[in-house]
Amino acid sequence: MRNLLVLVQVAILVYCLIDCIQSDSDRIRNLPKIVWVMLIVFVPVIGGVAWLVAGRPERAPRGRAPWPSTTTAGFPEYERPRPVAPDDDPEFLAGLRRSNTEHEKMLGDWEARLREREERLKRQEADDDDAPRPGA
Repeated sequence: MRNLLVLVQVAILVYCLIDCIQSDSDRIRNLPKIVWVMLIVFVPVIGGVAWLVAGRPERAPRGRAPWPSTTTAGFPEYERPRPVAPDDDPEFLAGLRRSNTEHEKMLGDWEARLREREERLKRQEADDDDAPRPGA
């Protein structure tokens, strides 16, 4: 049991210390960063809990981050513009509309030609039925 308490104390110390050191100094709440580091090191459990409750920077609200992000820390692959989803891209949607219009027109033309052929076949069959048969 005693080993577990020591392990928890060390885990809190390490986590809070690393979290505090990596946090942006401008976003840390209530005390300067150096004071938080000393508090976490010299008063391990209480300092760590205090850091988590009162010093840690607040998380950004859940939602879509503005793009390009200003916190990319020099990673150019994250600074490239994101591709737009197809259903949000007006050019893609316009292309779909054009394609649909062309397909509808093509289908209408095919149906008209099919109706003409059917009419022609009906007329030929009617003419064949009306024509006298040889030898009859």
